[in-house]
Amino acid sequence: MVCIITERGIRLTMTSLGITFEGDRGYIRVYSETATSLNLLILEPLETSKVRVNIPLQRGDAGTWQASSGEIKPGIKYALQADGPKGPRDGFNPEIRLIDPYAKAVHRDSARDYYCVAIEDNFDWQGVTKPNVPLDQAVIYEAHSRGLTRGNPNIPDDLRGTYAALAHPETIGHLKKIGVTSIELLPIHMFISEPRLMNMGLINYWGYNTINFFTPHPRYASEKARNEGPLAVVNELKTAIRELHRNGIEVILDVVYNHTAEGGGGGLTYSYRGLDNSNYYRQDDRGWYQDTTGCGNSLNFANPAVVQLTLDSLAYWTDVMQVDGFRFDLATTLARDENNSFNRDHPLFQGIKADPRFQDSKMIVEPWDVGIGGWQTGNFPDGFSEWNDRYRDSVRKFWLTDISAARDSGKHWSGVADLATRLAGSQDVVNGPLGPLGSVNFITAHDGFTLKDLVSFNVKHNQVNGESNRDGSGNNHSFNHGYEGETNDPSIRAARRKAARNLTATLLFSAGIPMITAGDERGKTQLGNNNAYCQDSQLSWVNWELSRTQQDVEITFAYLTKLRREHAALRPRSFGSFEQLAPGVDRIRWYNISGHLMTIEDWDNPEVRTVARFTEHDNGDGTFDRLLLVIHGTETEAKLVLPLEIEQQTFELIWDSALETPPHRVEKHAAKTNVLLTGTSMQLYSVY
Repeated sequence: MVCIITERGIRLTMTSLGITFEGDRGYIRVYSETATSLNLLILEPLETSKVRVNIPLQRGDAGTWQASSGEIKPGIKYALQADGPKGPRDGFNPEIRLIDPYAKAVHRDSARDYYCVAIEDNFDWQGVTKPNVPLDQAVIYEAHSRGLTRGNPNIPDDLRGTYAALAHPETIGHLKKIGVTSIELLPIHMFISEPRLMNMGLINYWGYNTINFFTPHPRYASEKARNEGPLAVVNELKTAIRELHRNGIEVILDVVYNHTAEGGGGGLTYSYRGLDNSNYYRQDDRGWYQDTTGCGNSLNFANPAVVQLTLDSLAYWTDVMQVDGFRFDLATTLARDENNSFNRDHPLFQGIKADPRFQDSKMIVEPWDVGIGGWQTGNFPDGFSEWNDRYRDSVRKFWLTDISAARDSGKHWSGVADLATRLAGSQDVVNGPLGPLGSVNFITAHDGFTLKDLVSFNVKHNQVNGESNRDGSGNNHSFNHGYEGETNDPSIRAARRKAARNLTATLLFSAGIPMITAGDERGKTQLGNNNAYCQDSQLSWVNWELSRTQQDVEITFAYLTKLRREHAALRPRSFGSFEQLAPGVDRIRWYNISGHLMTIEDWDNPEVRTVARFTEHDNGDGTFDRLLLVIHGTETEAKLVLPLEIEQQTFELIWDSALETPPHRVEKHAAKTNVLLTGTSMQLYSVY
């Protein structure tokens, strides 16, 4: 039995869906409230266009159809067939073979023809367990399963771009070298590219177009695994997860439960539409889809069966595939009730929080969708960390568009108040039990400019996407530093590199969970394309043959993650206090350029662009971690007085963003002395 979530709580009503085995018999169970007939088609193993056995399913309770037979065995190739009413909300067509929503393996015969394969779990995890990295120690690395390794010449060509390559020593060595703890994979649930893209000779590279929530996308498996069959594909992915775990690296999945690849009313039928269109998808009485995703359809999370499908998928990937957490795409859609309104206490989230299988899983939401009332940043329930778009925009504005404005008009648009709020953990956005760890901080993500492009382009350049540069956001808060795109001007190139260092250090020195986009740690460019969702090429792949400058970028990134790892004051578990200092609560104070505590006038002045954050962390063993972070947000040099009120007398400079690489010598200063700040720079001091 499994749980069905209702408005009144949790009740046990449904048996396990999909194919299961007991002894020498197999069972098939499928959900459909509106079908009038359902059949399991067992296909000829060598000629899948032919049906070997047709097994009718019988309708049971809660819209569950089921059958059992000795013909249902591991390894069978199968499909579903459904018929039902022909109303405006229905999509039945008994001529179409349908994918089982609970299939654990799906094979594509052609653009329109798919079949499922029944598999059993037989994988040896060799005693390797999940790393369970504490939230405050997590550094998330958002990567594409194919794009991360496809361009790496040090990986055998037959493995590059595959699940197997994720487990290759080259990949694992790189992740450990740069100090990330958790790799967040763009969607690997089986997906289908939109016909529009296929007609242009492109594909949905990012994969946000799922057709099955249990099956790994087979294209990311090696050719050897694909030839051996679906079970080999699953086991190749499990091997990658196991080896990443063996090396202390978590695997988080970006999951797209908000819509499916079947599209809108004119879309193709592969699975859900043909089984129960009126209950899987949100529609009005005329059969028009209520789309809050911008992708043609939205799954109906007012339906308990859709909630259960999602919970069952999460449980499968958590237990059987051993992943460590999930990032929920367009999560507002997942929390819409029967009125299509956002409900932070939605049964889906209640179900996740109530299930002990998820107690150690990292649960991250993208807290918006494109529907009415879709922007819900800060409104998700306790226990869920949220992508913090306000963090992204505030940091970009301070280091980029404010600097651009000052060049144009002589005045900055904002001072340091908003940036300080982001550095301190965005308590104005996330203020629940997770404290600052309720915020996933990021400067870039898969959708948008890379870090290098963010400091090199004022506008997007998406012409290769085939949409006349209409796609992608036009509001990027980017700054090209005086020239659009690549340039040989050494002063512009140096300014861009320093801006990128400032952005990266701000991210890694902020309270909250930092997330970096793969390739940013080594200066990757997409030539100004801020929406490379359809570009499966070197434009999107991570670069592995690095220039000296790119190597320096990577060295700096690794050094900054090392500082974060070594200094608990950079990764607090709770919001700081001006007065209190105790284990679990850091003392945090802000000083102006003259070494005095910031005043209200300082905070309110848009031309006060220099601030120093002093953080004191009680390690709980009689020792303390004390750091002074100095931020200077103007392009002119300045002198800062090291704070007068700090009792400790020695300030040791451990990083300066004005330097291309980490410092090679120790530089110490006494309290109350002046230190020189290079234009638009950051400095970090250890205080003792």
